[in-house]
Amino acid sequence: MNFQMVRYILGWVMNIEAAFMAVPCITALVYQERSGYAFLLVMLCSALAGFLLTRKKPHNTVIYAREGFVTVALSWIVMSFIGAMPFVISGEIPRFVDALFESVSGFTTTGASILADVEALSRCTLIWRSFTHWIGGMGVLVFLLAVLPLAGGYYMYLMKAESPGPSVSKLVPKVKRTAMILYGIYIGLTILQIILMLLGDMPFFDALATAFGTAGTGGFGIKNDSIGGYSAYIQNVITIFMILFGVNFNVYYLILAGKARQAVKSQEVRGYFLIILAAVTVITLSVTDMYSSLWESMRHAAFQVGSIITTTGFSTTNFDLWPQNCKTILIILMFVGACAGSTGGGIKVSRLVILLKTVKKELAHFIHPRSIKKIKMDGHPIEHEVVRSVNVFLITYAVIFFGSVLLITVDNLSFTTNFTAVAATLNNIGPGLEMVGPTQNFGLFSDFSKVVLMFDMLAGRLELFPMLLLLTPATWRR
Repeated sequence: MNFQMVRYILGWVMNIEAAFMAVPCITALVYQERSGYAFLLVMLCSALAGFLLTRKKPHNTVIYAREGFVTVALSWIVMSFIGAMPFVISGEIPRFVDALFESVSGFTTTGASILADVEALSRCTLIWRSFTHWIGGMGVLVFLLAVLPLAGGYYMYLMKAESPGPSVSKLVPKVKRTAMILYGIYIGLTILQIILMLLGDMPFFDALATAFGTAGTGGFGIKNDSIGGYSAYIQNVITIFMILFGVNFNVYYLILAGKARQAVKSQEVRGYFLIILAAVTVITLSVTDMYSSLWESMRHAAFQVGSIITTTGFSTTNFDLWPQNCKTILIILMFVGACAGSTGGGIKVSRLVILLKTVKKELAHFIHPRSIKKIKMDGHPIEHEVVRSVNVFLITYAVIFFGSVLLITVDNLSFTTNFTAVAATLNNIGPGLEMVGPTQNFGLFSDFSKVVLMFDMLAGRLELFPMLLLLTPATWRR
């Protein structure tokens, strides 16, 4: 274990988070809010700690898979602790466990909140909550790779450990260039969404905070009714961009590179849009009696399907009141998730496509035992190692999921509440059903259950294994 390199990268993470805290500080200055002092104090402390940790660069800068996964997991934990401190210092979320829950939920783009009245918060706190979604959406270490002069292919392990999905490939030969391309696309889509919402007469502050939450597929709202109070135009814009941010960013690169035909052939992306279309159709037909017109029913259905499958978590209506078949579809979508290489969470469409192809291959093997058939994705054979990793991921996912459901039963809440609370946190969605529904919050859980759910949020965002490696004794041997 290269502890010196782990220390060095953690220091740069603190420096970057300190720089990002300029956003709430500027917001407090603009709106003359005293809460801004809390962010300024934490920013200075984080910058000082980062400076001390990065003052001396290690002689050995090699990072292998173990260091990469551990560094990523520790980085996200450190980011969450630092991000929680302004909440406590300002007194807006006085209990540290609650503040940490809010911070972890923000950086992991989950959007599950312990707050009953978000409109009581200062604007600098609101913008920081939403901005943590934007930071966590693409990943702070991807940002670090884009801006720091780190060289060598070994740093691909950092990107692989932080980027959601079963596999991460370089778009161009250099890791730094790949990170810059990803962030360029990310920033471009965010700016485009802000412009379109401003054209719909949305206030600039609201547009900025909402775009941060949409881009990171996070879902922290700045209104108590989430997105329900905005116009149909605004809701439609958010629907479109939630779905766009759930697409594999490699597809956007291919389009920009003039390879649109290759992008369209992606089986994962086609499956992603097919699932959305089917879910929207069924839900629209099921809720027509609850709204004034078919168009309104379709608008709410499309918004909630887009919000849940991309694990954003915004809401325009209380879908906990929808018919049982609609709620069942939404729960299934919680597990499906968005595409690999997007800012969304969940199991990922690509894993489900590989799983279905594996089942199909096994069935064919029973019928023709001597046949040899390769599983293919987008016309390319899938290596056995990829299939194995998908199977291991799903088994590990199931163990963590049901273990978490069992652990939080200590609070004696209903099965639906517990089941959907874990589904909403492990899949980085936000709202669940019943007592954690779109009009409720997670403040009812005990501190122990909140810690379990925080672990789930971090594990879900980091694809399980980086967090599990922290708990493995062999990881820390030299």
